Amino acid sequence: MTVKKYTGHAGGWGALKSTATHLLKSDNIAKNIKNLLKTNQDHGFDCPGCAWGEKDEPGRFRFCENGAKAVNWEATSRRVDNSFFKEHSVSWLRKQSGYFLEYQGRLAEPVIYNAETDHYEAISWGDAFSIIAKHLNELEDPNQAEFYTSGRASNEAAFLYQLFVRKFGTNNFPDCSNMCHEASGVALKESIGIGKGTVTIDDFEHADGIFVFGQNPGTNHPRMLDTLSHASRRGAKIVTFNPLKERGLERFANPQSAIEMISGGATTISHHYFTPNLGGDMACVRGMVKVLLERHNLAQKNMNKTEQRVFDLDFIQAHTQGLDEYLQLVTETSWEHITEQSGLTIEQITLAANVYQQSKNVIITWAMGITQHKHSVATIQEITNLQLLFGQIGKPGAGLCPVRGHSNVQGDRTMGINEKPDDKFLDNLSNVFSFTPPKESGHNVVEAIEAMLSGKSKVFIALGGNFVSATPDTSFTEQALTNCELTVNIATKLNQTHLHPGKTSLILPCLGRTDIDLQGSGEQSVTVEDSFSMVHKSKGVVESNTENMRSEPAIIAGIAHATLGNSPVEWLRLASNYDLIRDYIAQTFPEFSNMNERLAHPGGFYLGNSAAELSWNTVSQKAQISSNPLPEDIISASIRALSNNRIFLLQTLRSHDQYNTTIYGFEDRYRGISGERNIILMNPSDISDLALANEDLVDVESLWPDDVERKVYGFKLVSYDIPKGNIAAYFPEANPLVALQNKGDRSDTPASKSIAVIIKKAEQSDRII
Repeated sequence: MTVKKYTGHAGGWGALKSTATHLLKSDNIAKNIKNLLKTNQDHGFDCPGCAWGEKDEPGRFRFCENGAKAVNWEATSRRVDNSFFKEHSVSWLRKQSGYFLEYQGRLAEPVIYNAETDHYEAISWGDAFSIIAKHLNELEDPNQAEFYTSGRASNEAAFLYQLFVRKFGTNNFPDCSNMCHEASGVALKESIGIGKGTVTIDDFEHADGIFVFGQNPGTNHPRMLDTLSHASRRGAKIVTFNPLKERGLERFANPQSAIEMISGGATTISHHYFTPNLGGDMACVRGMVKVLLERHNLAQKNMNKTEQRVFDLDFIQAHTQGLDEYLQLVTETSWEHITEQSGLTIEQITLAANVYQQSKNVIITWAMGITQHKHSVATIQEITNLQLLFGQIGKPGAGLCPVRGHSNVQGDRTMGINEKPDDKFLDNLSNVFSFTPPKESGHNVVEAIEAMLSGKSKVFIALGGNFVSATPDTSFTEQALTNCELTVNIATKLNQTHLHPGKTSLILPCLGRTDIDLQGSGEQSVTVEDSFSMVHKSKGVVESNTENMRSEPAIIAGIAHATLGNSPVEWLRLASNYDLIRDYIAQTFPEFSNMNERLAHPGGFYLGNSAAELSWNTVSQKAQISSNPLPEDIISASIRALSNNRIFLLQTLRSHDQYNTTIYGFEDRYRGISGERNIILMNPSDISDLALANEDLVDVESLWPDDVERKVYGFKLVSYDIPKGNIAAYFPEANPLVALQNKGDRSDTPASKSIAVIIKKAEQSDRII
């Protein structure tokens, strides 16, 4: 491992150099340069990376460093076929890194696990479908099956999947949303009546203030930096709250800016950068409201004097309820509680409040640094409260913006991948397809793992993703899968999930976003929905040896036809022409009316947002100002009682050469770390207080009241600018520390940013991995 402080800016020549490196690693340099020029373009394919939207600006390339990695990674010429599995046993493969597994190339043909030989072996598509149908139809209850979904699935695949599963008879839809933005959906649905962000990408051109909470766009969604840099250059004030100083939120050189590339200059992104404690964001916002409430009360006493604008009372009266109870709660919240929990001073919080009050139009944006805590729902509702107090929803340049991860994770939820479907959707489904879908809530991710562990669920089918590496409590998740009678993984590449097979296990290779998808009616396109509710077409452009791969819609249709026959639709006919699937989508969802016709417009079409139109689909038909008390403590007294040692709060995060569970390499460029993933980022004072030194090996044990030892061994300490008492580590390496029951209130999202741990110097007798 090498650690060298990074002094440059984000983006710029470093991003271009990294892009070139990954082009060389793909073995398809010329083809992939051509592919990148088709990324996020009309008549091209949607980037398989993040869900950030695109401005309709001709003449610009529309991929970032991360997107280039994703495209090159998917469009490789290497193949994992039957000969590969003959050479490598599952036991041997299980010991390899996730990077090694995916680097072997694209899965090339369907295979089935042979427990006697410990190898996967080739199987025909027809036999694979028959095996799946047999297992499903022999279940005593449809609720004994779990149907997982990754956020990369297209709208067409997701719609077919949910239709098949609901006709089969269950709402068991654990999906990646449960592990990332579930808290956003729950909080916003309760507060404003819709579980999506209210802004479009154009709103960033009109915002005077942009508040960024708990995210690292330089690594996780670099195209957002292009949007933020434009806003910064025209004078918008950007205020960031994040426990780590992330370079992308400090300075960014836009690779598409000739001036910045030639001069070596960069744009300042954050005008104020605050580093609160992990889990302290709600206290930060509560403090801002407390400052502004004091000013509001003063202004009310001096109504004859000219005062600065404080609360928007006209908006509050016309559009909200719950104000008095909330303001009473704010008044009763002590500054001692706010400053201790946030880790910020009153002066810092006041500075943030000043920028907010002085901004005519404000956008607040957040990601998983907010959503993966026990009190995430309450935190997002606190953010929403602030916006409602100032009428910062439903006007240009203002609103709420949860930044999604996978490129169609929002679209999958729109299409019905939801374990708790609402009655309106189920009624529409019933009317269009003439059957009664199940109404009882299904399993989310945590509940699905528990059901498989207990033996209640016997079949696990995954439409994409890497379930083992994405979920908490790794050893329990692995055991849950091996308990199953059948596991099925629809995937583009080999990953750790495939190496923990059920008694019968299938891997079904699917086409990727970049691949040409040729069906009976000709070349097909799919659709995706970005973070701004824009729906647009994606059409693969890569010609390669995909002979024995099938598209996700075709695989789902094959499973459904084998299981249900032609009920409630002719599945195989739909798979031959995706326009037919879109016709059904348009019949089921009013906002998708005339879907095929509207997709002909460059850039697709906007689904609209009820809250942005000041229409509140809540019980009261008004936006709800929510009254949630601050947590008494981020680490509860019951957890602290488990150890006499000093307790740290750990968050998991991505490296720069990583997107979700996919590891592209071992460079964390902006943090200055290279060649190692088993690391702990820690404040240098904390390292000294523990009588340890930089790069010492330590063992990390998490604390949870269930008598289960959760421990990782031999992690290297890295001195870093992070608040005292807070530490960070990469996932999935640190996922074994996240207890299954350590989850968000009302969201059940694993609290991967709030893990109480103790640190000890690694002993020679301990297992160093």
